Amino acid sequence: MSAPDAPIWKDGAFRADDWTRYAADGGIPPGGHLIVPLAEFIADIDRFLAHDGPLAVEVAAGESVQPLEPHVGRLAMIAVAFPKFHDGRGYSAARILRERYSFGGELRAVGDVLADQIPLMRRCGIGSFEVRNAPTRAALQAGRLAEMHHFYQPIPDAPEVPAGTRPWLRQPAG
Repeated sequence: MSAPDAPIWKDGAFRADDWTRYAADGGIPPGGHLIVPLAEFIADIDRFLAHDGPLAVEVAAGESVQPLEPHVGRLAMIAVAFPKFHDGRGYSAARILRERYSFGGELRAVGDVLADQIPLMRRCGIGSFEVRNAPTRAALQAGRLAEMHHFYQPIPDAPEVPAGTRPWLRQPAG
């Protein structure tokens, strides 16, 4: 169900966030959708995997996603942090999760999510977005989602960029 004031942009509409963030001082709540910071998850994997509801892990910028590899099949969502517009580490984390570790659950961008980033995030496998930026919210509500038609970096699930269009593949003339 669409909710214009809700923070999550998914499937073309704003939606309520069903996920609760874990608070170390409050313990693990029984049932429900739970998001756990990566460091907390790694520190007590068995305890969190015993949670009787859907489980998610939030990866901060710069954290390695490698410890998640053996557990991706048991996670319903992974939230990838984008703390600043110019911080691209989340794109790499998202691609590693999708391509190397075959994560098939929901991949969510959280933090400083701006309209111009969404096409690039989607290309990395991110399908839901925590959008707090007012101009980005207004653009999405008005149906003005940014689009990109030319990419210089190929991905496995899309056609290859035509030869000669990437600077490092250009051949000298003559």
